[in-house]
This record gives sequence, C-alpha cells and structure tokens, in this order.
Amino acid sequence: MTVHPSLQTYADSATHSIEAIADLVKPLAEGEWNRRTPCPGWSVRDIVSHVIGMECEMLGDPRPIHTLPRDLYHVQNDFTRYMEMQVDVRRHHTAPEMTSELEYVLIRRARQLRNESRAPETMVRAPLGAEQTLEVAHNMRAFDVWVHEQDLRATLGRPGNLDSPGAHITRDVLLAALPKVVAKDAGAPANSAVVLDVHGPVEFLRTVRVDADGRGSIDGSPSLGPAVTLSMDWETYVRLACGRVRHTAVADRIKTEGDQELATAILDHFAVTP
Repeated sequence: MTVHPSLQTYADSATHSIEAIADLVKPLAEGEWNRRTPCPGWSVRDIVSHVIGMECEMLGDPRPIHTLPRDLYHVQNDFTRYMEMQVDVRRHHTAPEMTSELEYVLIRRARQLRNESRAPETMVRAPLGAEQTLEVAHNMRAFDVWVHEQDLRATLGRPGNLDSPGAHITRDVLLAALPKVVAKDAGAPANSAVVLDVHGPVEFLRTVRVDADGRGSIDGSPSLGPAVTLSMDWETYVRLACGRVRHTAVADRIKTEGDQELATAILDHFAVTP
C-alpha cells in the first residue's frame, strides 16, 4: 500500500524539505546548533527539535512528559506552549544526538508512508488535543517544514529551494489566510479590492475582494480600481506572512500604491502563523 494519491504531493514535499534540513545540519559544529534563527525564540537546534517532535507525533508516539521553564518569552499561549514541549526537552542534546534522531525519524516516517492506507478524511490527532483530517495534517506538515527549512537556510547562509514543491504549498496556505487579514484584521471597507503582486521564484497576482457585508474572498483576476496594491518579492512575502520580520524592517522591498493608511493596516496584520 502507498499513501493516498491526494496526499502524495504533501508527503513528497514534506520529505523533500526534511531531507534538505538533514543535509543542512549534518556538517554543523556543536556551537553552530545554538545560532539564532528568524523563528522567534528558536535556535537551529530548536527548529530541528521541533521538526523531529512533530514527525514523532505524526507517527503516533506519546508526547514527552516535561515541565517548561517559566522564562521563555516567546511562549505566550497554549499553542506555543504545546509546540515548545518537543523543543525544550531536546535543548541539551548534542549535535550527534540531534542528527541521529532526525535520521531515525526520517526512516520511520518513510516506512509509515509506504504502508499508509488510511483515507484523506481520516481524523487524526492535532495540537492541543484537537482532531484534524489526515489531509490537513499532511498539508500543514509540508507547509511547516518548508518554512523551517527556509529559517535554517537564512541562518546558515545557504539559500535554496525557494521554488521547491513546499514553496507552492506554502503559497496556498498563506493566501488562504489573506481575506481575513484584509477584510477583518485591517478593516478594508465594503466593496473594495486589494491586489497582491508577488514576483521572484514563485510568482502570482491575487485580488482580495471585500463584499457589501465586509466578507473577504480571493481570486486570480485583476482589479481595475483596487484600494491598495502591494508588490513584493516571494521571499519577503513569506518572511512577512510567517512573522519572521516586520514590514518596517523591509520597507525597501515593498511597494505600496493607493490608500496608504489601509496598506499600513494590512501590513501591520500580515503575519498569519501562530
């Protein structure tokens, strides 16, 4: 048996990114594992710990029994507390321990995927005791590990894979959140449109339309008279939408046209990851 065809793209993408992460960290010296990454509060070791931990959860392993320190500034809610558990429990692991565990979890996950016979709509464990479909779980893993691969590449000065399969999955995940950013969070007026024009390794143009009731939707058709047009490169879009940087720090990489007050409000709420 193999993974269901509708899950194959997600599974292959996630595997591609995790293997890239393994290649990135394998040659690192012990001290390099402590380097700070763009992911708030996390080092190289922490990101790899997170990847290992979430793969273990996909495998159905029990979560570690561990008490978090009280002074982790980036842990501010139940979701980040949940995610931190798999990270903090590995904070004192050595480089060889980290690389060997990552290699082992890759082998186990490959075996799981080869034998996967569950349907995409099967309900599986999600963070905080919730449930999600297997398809959502695979989709979010592909998104998560690609973003963290990019965190590590930025830290280690090893750019690459900006147009890999995970990049296109990430695009779709981030764009799905954009109507809420524009219509609800930024408060774009009814019957208005906002255009996002992204160029680079992944290129696209999308229009968020706010209807008469203030609800947002998104499509690929251009707008003749948008209230705001935001133009930026793909890497900047990812960094902004994933909360890796504030728009004020990359203002030279963003072009805004139209209502500047609304544009600022959108950019203020642009980060959509927890």
